[in-house]
Amino acid sequence: MCGIFGLVCGHDARIDAAFAGAVVETLFRCSEARGKEAAGLAVHDGRTINVLKQAGSVDEFLANPKYSEVMDAALATWASELAGGRASTLAITGHSRLVTNGAQTEGNNNQPVVARGSVMIHNGIIVNERKLWEQNPDLERTAEVDTEVLVNLLRKHFDESHDVVWATRRTYAEIEGAASVACFLDDVHNLLLATNTGSLFYATNPEKTFVAFASERFILQRLLDAAGVEERVGHCAIEQLKAGSGLLIDLGDLRLQSFNSLGAPVAPAARRELALGEKRVAIVDHTKSGKHLRRCKKCILPETYPFMDFDAEGVCRYCRNWKTIAVKGEEALLKAVEPYRSKDGKPDVIVAFSGGRDSAYGLHYVKKNLGMNPVAFTYDWGLVTDLARRNQARLCGKLGVEHILRSADIPTKRRYVRRNVEAWLKKPELGMVTLFTAGDKQFYKYARELRQETGIKLVIFCTGNMIEDTPYKTGLCGVREKDHGMTLTGLHFSDEMQLLWYYFKNYLKNPGYWNESLKDTLDAYYQTFVVKDDFLYLYHYLKWDERTIVDTIRGEYDWEVATDTTTTWRIGDGTAPFYNYIYMTIAGFSEDEVMLSNMIREGVLTRVEALAKAAEFNKPRWPSLREYAQIVGFNLEEAIQKINAAPKLY
Repeated sequence: MCGIFGLVCGHDARIDAAFAGAVVETLFRCSEARGKEAAGLAVHDGRTINVLKQAGSVDEFLANPKYSEVMDAALATWASELAGGRASTLAITGHSRLVTNGAQTEGNNNQPVVARGSVMIHNGIIVNERKLWEQNPDLERTAEVDTEVLVNLLRKHFDESHDVVWATRRTYAEIEGAASVACFLDDVHNLLLATNTGSLFYATNPEKTFVAFASERFILQRLLDAAGVEERVGHCAIEQLKAGSGLLIDLGDLRLQSFNSLGAPVAPAARRELALGEKRVAIVDHTKSGKHLRRCKKCILPETYPFMDFDAEGVCRYCRNWKTIAVKGEEALLKAVEPYRSKDGKPDVIVAFSGGRDSAYGLHYVKKNLGMNPVAFTYDWGLVTDLARRNQARLCGKLGVEHILRSADIPTKRRYVRRNVEAWLKKPELGMVTLFTAGDKQFYKYARELRQETGIKLVIFCTGNMIEDTPYKTGLCGVREKDHGMTLTGLHFSDEMQLLWYYFKNYLKNPGYWNESLKDTLDAYYQTFVVKDDFLYLYHYLKWDERTIVDTIRGEYDWEVATDTTTTWRIGDGTAPFYNYIYMTIAGFSEDEVMLSNMIREGVLTRVEALAKAAEFNKPRWPSLREYAQIVGFNLEEAIQKINAAPKLY
């Protein structure tokens, strides 16, 4: 279970800001043994409750410059109040998280949880969480963590009664499971502690100017021994907050008021005005989150997107410069393929076939609509998923299409990816993420070879539809796109050179990239940017329509979808969940948001619909992430911690 802890300091000449800061850091480090997946704190300096939280270890949290900024500001405010002769109390709560529900990658799932003027940290699991949300439809849910329903219930019952004790008893009477909590309310001059398991201990000095609490007695004992607390403030008695009891710590005089009977049936109370402060204090959440980014008023791209700017109406440059996609049309397609059409029923076209939705529909269209005799071609570079393979089998079996595969040395390819992932994690740089997929670019090479081997001159690729265009990948390398609708193979020469220079600089900065994959990566660059692109791109002729594509392949071929996401894009690519996790965490946007924004511009999706889809698509795909890490051969938990701790663009 998680570790919760805190410190309350009153007016005492022996207690200064530096000492308080050292105590909090010690509590963080001693509590980390109970959870290392996220950390956070709330600092109540009498005027403001400042909140900061972050996925990752305590070390990474304490190293975050924002931590020092928040702590130093609060400590300075408190010291200033004391120096001015004004009675002032400093109260700090902290949390080290062991994830039970709600991914730590989503900031709202980490603690402290802020809701309705309340700030809570919680250790335990609420097992009837879903039922509580259903029973209280007036409560707004914004995260997946169970603590959110707990803090909302407490606040709701307090607003009904203005009695913290009654509200706490009422809340514990409704929940099922384990809950040890510490909570600030913005209009109550108390810190509330409560537990139904007894997993809370507190220590006080004789003068009642110092109170510390933690999830275990051992943690407090380590604090008293390690930080020299008792030499500074006198002997501190450690007491357990017994199961089914609570404690109110007055933030004026540090008076302690204990109460019990948590979880017992609670009779309605008359509305009372107990323990209310003179005014509400502000709650400021300093946590960086992609959810708070400024986004285009027309599409959903954020301010962190490469080369982004907004006009006076808040519309981004990509919307302002968008040119409606104009495809060449089916008549032009028929004219383009006619010279290659077989007269005797022999194979007359090679269709690049990943098993994804676009290529699946493309194979169907070439066979059924164009009436040609395709050969499907797949290059398996080691990260084609089993889902994609099953879908390939479905289409080829039902269409009666020959399926030619070219397989890489898969263990070697996966080792190359692992080397580059390990190098990237040492020095995260967003533009270099594309190295993880460099190994699949030989698809172009083998398509050219297969053309020579079979004598079939026409090769159709079902990539390159402009709604799925992803110029941010080169944009993150500093390359500003010159034309809407470019594909990688269609970059201008100057852009290719700029891209090459970017990679060269980062190879110099990060020696880890100088590994055995280098030759393979250079070949990928050569096949993509140097060799002449003479393929036919199906969606340069056909208007890309997601509904038509998905309905056709699902209806006619029972095309299989992923179980860990509702998107149908890239589900056959094992790398996509990993790089999208990186983009979302560090840049605040995903590949799906780029596609959805293009769909808005094309008028096939509203902004409201796109935001709803993005919220669903952007959820981390944990089963796929674990599978990817296992296949490639790296430790996912370690990678996630490093990604979460990497510098953000926001």
